[in-house]
Amino acid sequence: MNTIKIMLISMFCTLMYSQLAGQAFKVEELAAFNKLDRAAFKTEIKKYRYTFYDKTESPAFILFEYDSPDFTYKIGKFEYTEDKSQDHIEFQFKDKKEHDSYIKTILSAGYQQTEKGKVLTGENYVDYFKNKAQIRMVYPKTTQDNYTILVFK
Repeated sequence: MNTIKIMLISMFCTLMYSQLAGQAFKVEELAAFNKLDRAAFKTEIKKYRYTFYDKTESPAFILFEYDSPDFTYKIGKFEYTEDKSQDHIEFQFKDKKEHDSYIKTILSAGYQQTEKGKVLTGENYVDYFKNKAQIRMVYPKTTQDNYTILVFK
């Protein structure tokens, strides 16, 4: 009986770890991260066991990036110095199923596809708007590259 309890507890712990190890976020959570200042974002993202990856500074913006515990996901917070409307959360992932799920969620939330184009690095993007809210989906150039969802303020 004790062996069964130990096995069940260890299976539960393993399941819980796997749920936390590769944490994806809902669109609403990404939007909520935009409302946080840098310190609060850092505190919040560490609750998901994400670790600091990189900091990029330019005269126009500051970017803080964090990796998921299993390095499956990467999230970044852009803060622009002059045009705060460009502040956004950038979330990267590889899975096409997750992409399809994000698109379904975006469309069911009332966002409308408005524009297509290419970012500076050549990847295709599609913009979605709802009132003044903007979400941009950036598509990978190759299968080794990531999908990226940008959620603007």
